[in-house]
Amino acid sequence: MHYNVTTKVRGHYDLVSPFYKDLWGDHIHHGYWETGEESKEVAAENLIKLLVRHAEIQRGAKVLDVGCGIGSTSIWLAKNLDCEVTGITISPVQVQMATEAARSLPNKPTFVVEDANSLSLTDKFDVIWAVEMISHLNKRDHFFKSAAKLLKPGGRMCITDWLEDDHISLADKRKYIVPIERGMLVDLPSLTEYKRHFDENGLRILYYEDLNEKVAKTWDISVGLVKKPALWRLARKHGKEFVAFLKSFQAMRRGFRTGAFRYAAMVAEKPQLIRRKH
Repeated sequence: MHYNVTTKVRGHYDLVSPFYKDLWGDHIHHGYWETGEESKEVAAENLIKLLVRHAEIQRGAKVLDVGCGIGSTSIWLAKNLDCEVTGITISPVQVQMATEAARSLPNKPTFVVEDANSLSLTDKFDVIWAVEMISHLNKRDHFFKSAAKLLKPGGRMCITDWLEDDHISLADKRKYIVPIERGMLVDLPSLTEYKRHFDENGLRILYYEDLNEKVAKTWDISVGLVKKPALWRLARKHGKEFVAFLKSFQAMRRGFRTGAFRYAAMVAEKPQLIRRKH
C-alpha cells in the first residue's frame, strides 16, 4: 500500500506546518549534531551547512528549493550566500508562511505552489535543493528526469532523504518501515533506487554519507515534545491520520535504533558539456 498520495500530503502539511514550527522551530527538518551539545535550532542549521559545504554552493547561485516547507532554508541561502532562490511546495499554507517570513529580505526568495511530481518550471538552476521530501513523491522517475533537465551543466542536486535499508527483511519492513510510511505519508526508497535514478539521468554522485548517528537525536527530542495530552486531543479532533502521524514519532525512533531506517545525505552533479574540437 502506498501512503504518499499527493492530496493527503498536501492536506497534511497544510494542517501540521504551524504546529511543526511551534514544536521544532524555523527549520522543519532533522538536526545534525556535531558535538551532541547543540540546541535543536543550531543542529538544524548545521544540516544546511553540511550540504552547502559538500556541494560547494557559490555566492549568488540560482537555487530551486524543492519542498521548501515554510521557507527557512530558502531564506538562509538568500541571507548567507546571496542566492537567487525559488522555493516550491505543494502546500498553499506553507507558501503563505514562507512569503511572510521572507517579507523584509531585500533579495527575498520567490515561493510558489508546485507539485514536484510534475514540475512545470522551465528556468535553469545551479542548485536543486531537496531535503526530506523525495520520499513524499509518487512519481520519482518523473521528478529526477525533470530535475536533471532543470540543472545547468555543472549544476548540483543537494539531497537528504529517508531510506529503508537495502537488505531489510520483509518482516522488519512491516515492523519498522510501514508505521513510518503510514504516519509520515512517505514511500521510503533505498540507496539502490537512488543510484538508478542518478544513472538513468546522467547524474554523478559526488558525495554520499549515512548520517544516522549524527541526526538520530532529532527523534529523542521530538518524542519528548509530543507527550502533551492536549496535543493528542487536538490530533484526535483532526482525525486518524494526525494520530498516526504522532504515533510515527516513536516508529522513527525505533527505525533509527534498529538500523532499518537510514538517513542519507547526497550531492549529485550534472556533468559539464564537453566541447568537441573540430
